[in-house]
Amino acid sequence: MPTYAALDLGTNSCRLLIAQPTQRSFHVVDAFSSIIRLGEGMSLSGSLSESAMMRTLEVLKVCAAKMKRYNIVRSRQVATEACRIANNGEYFIEQVKQRLGMQIEILSRRLEAQLAVSGCATLIDEECDYALLFDIGGGSSEIVWMDLSKRCKNWQRSLSDCLEAKRCITAWTSLPTGVVTLAERFDTNNVDHVVFQQMVQYVQELMEPFEAKYKLRHCIANGNTHFLGTSGTITTLAGIQLKLQRYDRNRVDGCWLASLDIRSVIRQLLNQTYDQRIANPCVGPERADLVIAGCAILEAVLRTWPTKRLRVADRGLREGMLTTMMAEDAQKSK
Repeated sequence: MPTYAALDLGTNSCRLLIAQPTQRSFHVVDAFSSIIRLGEGMSLSGSLSESAMMRTLEVLKVCAAKMKRYNIVRSRQVATEACRIANNGEYFIEQVKQRLGMQIEILSRRLEAQLAVSGCATLIDEECDYALLFDIGGGSSEIVWMDLSKRCKNWQRSLSDCLEAKRCITAWTSLPTGVVTLAERFDTNNVDHVVFQQMVQYVQELMEPFEAKYKLRHCIANGNTHFLGTSGTITTLAGIQLKLQRYDRNRVDGCWLASLDIRSVIRQLLNQTYDQRIANPCVGPERADLVIAGCAILEAVLRTWPTKRLRVADRGLREGMLTTMMAEDAQKSK
């Protein structure tokens, strides 16, 4: 069975997925994820710091070793917002190539949005008219609007869905803010309700040009729209709402959250101290200072495009790369 690998080098985390195709999806052979905070301090300096680059190189060594253990037939390794906008982003990618032999491409915002859709395609309700997908990242947040009538065929619940989903994209945007950059703009360790509202308003103002251009609110009010959220923020809130004592992907991925419940969890987190958030098993020390920033971005989405509920996706860019590579190879072999 052929083995594929996908690596996502983000602003906040580095994630690797190694998998083999199955009839409808893929079987995970190995997975690895580590918080690296590559973009830490970059919103002020404009550059990746030496300490962040060294941290990331150590994590990439682990990823390189894992990929060498398997007979990988095809892989894709990408970097997103931090390396896209940092003054020394290309320099760092070259250092990775020289030191570890890894060929990491700096992904465009358009491709990042497309691959996020591909990774989540099998969770989209085929009975809906439209879909709004949002991916809250570390340095940027992608929003994708899909017209599901553009499908050439119905969902097969298979790898080919990722290629069909791309055809449905009619509008997208990449907001220049994510959990790391927003947390650095505001003091998120001790956020009160006033500061939180300021954060939400700031993000809403970034969303308004997209809304003004495409008038999604009108389509959402008059059509059957599927909302799909993919990010550590969404999965964290889902874990808290489900009262998980330990994060369980099988219970979170694909679950539905009511907007009322989302806002209840946000209020709960806002009323907690930083130490209390650390003690929450679904938050922990690695997300305690970032989860409030993620909540502000999510709240901005819900205010800009109101919905009664949304579906949670614990999948995205890595899965999009894997399914796209596998689907393309399957088509070639026919």
